[in-house]
Amino acid sequence: MVRILKYLRSIDWLYLIIVIGFVTCGVWLDLKMPEYMKEITTLTQTGGSTSEILVQGGYMLACCLGSLACTVVISFLGAKIGSSLSRNLRTNMFAKVGDFSKDEINKFSIPSLITRSTNDITQIQTTIIMGIQVIIKAPILATWAIIKILGNNFTWSMITLVAVVLVLVCVTVIMSMVVPRFKRVQREIDDVNSIARENITGIRVIRAYNAEEHQEKKFSVVNDKLMHTQLANGHTFAFLFPYISFIMNSLTLIIYWVGAYLISNSEELIGKIDLFSDMIVFSSYAIQVIYAFVMLTMVFMILPRAQVSAKRLREVLNTKSSLKEGYLGFDTKEKGSIAFKNVSYRYPDAEEAVLNDISFEINKGETVAFVGSTGSGKSTLINLIPRFYDATSGKIIIDGKNIKDYKISALSDKIAFVPQKPIIFEGTIRSNVLYGKNESHEVKEEDFKKAIKYSCSEEFVLTKEGKYDAAVEQNGNNLSGGQKQRISIARALVRNPEIIIFDDSFSALDYRTDKTLRDNLNKYLKNTTKLIVAQRIGTIKDANKIIVLDEGRIVGIGTHRELLKSCKVYLEIAQSQFSEEEIQNELN
Repeated sequence: MVRILKYLRSIDWLYLIIVIGFVTCGVWLDLKMPEYMKEITTLTQTGGSTSEILVQGGYMLACCLGSLACTVVISFLGAKIGSSLSRNLRTNMFAKVGDFSKDEINKFSIPSLITRSTNDITQIQTTIIMGIQVIIKAPILATWAIIKILGNNFTWSMITLVAVVLVLVCVTVIMSMVVPRFKRVQREIDDVNSIARENITGIRVIRAYNAEEHQEKKFSVVNDKLMHTQLANGHTFAFLFPYISFIMNSLTLIIYWVGAYLISNSEELIGKIDLFSDMIVFSSYAIQVIYAFVMLTMVFMILPRAQVSAKRLREVLNTKSSLKEGYLGFDTKEKGSIAFKNVSYRYPDAEEAVLNDISFEINKGETVAFVGSTGSGKSTLINLIPRFYDATSGKIIIDGKNIKDYKISALSDKIAFVPQKPIIFEGTIRSNVLYGKNESHEVKEEDFKKAIKYSCSEEFVLTKEGKYDAAVEQNGNNLSGGQKQRISIARALVRNPEIIIFDDSFSALDYRTDKTLRDNLNKYLKNTTKLIVAQRIGTIKDANKIIVLDEGRIVGIGTHRELLKSCKVYLEIAQSQFSEEEIQNELN
């Protein structure tokens, strides 16, 4: 938990010093009031005047108001410190996760990263806001109050010590029971988020298959598990405050009982008066001591969970991305060439490699397609090029340089990537197409409109209200699958990249649009190296080179006609999509 405090700003540390000053002042005022109470008790018993009593009462009121003012300032500054820390943690978490490769994201899982960035940070913020008021005040109050009572009466002091020990024993036992459960709580919240996210994103499939009851059962299992853990903690803590109240009330009762005994055995009147005044003051100080430990108990209630959250945050913040920043900029002599040299890739903790000894070369401006059965490693291979993953072994060369030598931003400027599932952001068509920054190419209005045209998006964009500035809902919910795919393609075209990667990006397009789009790409991107992953042979049969993958290995490289003759795997894929007559026509 302490390590998380390094994310506080300098001004927050200044606020913390001010808080300590106000806490000390507030404690001094709180402990000053029993002294005025003693004076009032003595004046009442010795026949003091009303004005003298009112003066002492005025001092008590001033102390009370001063303590109130200190508490308000402490609460205000505590809220500022806690909010500032949570903001800095969210900023650092967001930036850190943004630098992760897919390996690190898969390691933590998306639901867990969301929980850590929200719920865990909220736990830290709550602990800081409450802790500043309690953690600082409780030790000061306990120490000062103990000093006040130590020299007064040995019997009363021992009674107070026993009460403190009883409180500490109870707190220790309870903490030993709940801390392991707090660790489980955060993991179980991850599970709840995971099922809820799955349910929301897959709601159409769930309804289509009438699987609501099945999903409800899955959610109930993890939700009930979380509930039972929380209930167990709640039931354990339910015993704590009644127990502490019993100790505090018993302490007061015993102090008065012992005081009554001492007063009754005192022979002098003045001695009885002094004992009575001391008893009132001592009971106040004793309650302050117990109250200090009660405040610490409140911290013990929230601190274990905050420590778990802090550990979970540190796991993310201390994780080093496997993507090491290079030193090369965008400008290189070669443009658009790619070479794989004995590249293999194995997912973390996987027993077998997904890709094995992959080698090939691609020249500038070539159109190269990757085909293969499901699970053959096509998407994994092209994900290595923009460094979504880093190869386990071997080298990937772009423009004559190892991709690991490029700055991440420079590599991203060279490459445009169109994912298998189009990602559309809330905003407008223009903001989606012009998404992101390109250091090497200034996008003009003419480039923007060309990208819309050549991606075959004009036919629906110009019919919308607002046209190029038409509103787009979150996830592109007001667009069809094909429209989202074309907007995603336009986003890549407008960057004027050296290399453009299509990861099965034509699957939602009809055959006519698919053909028109490929013709447009050949005209618009003559000098751009085009990499296409596709399931349909018709989409890639005109490619300069087709690379066939099977179980993570290259089993064929050549043109469409060459592979029909020489590659059994490619022929089988073609036979599943074309008739024998069509295949024979291709061969002739």
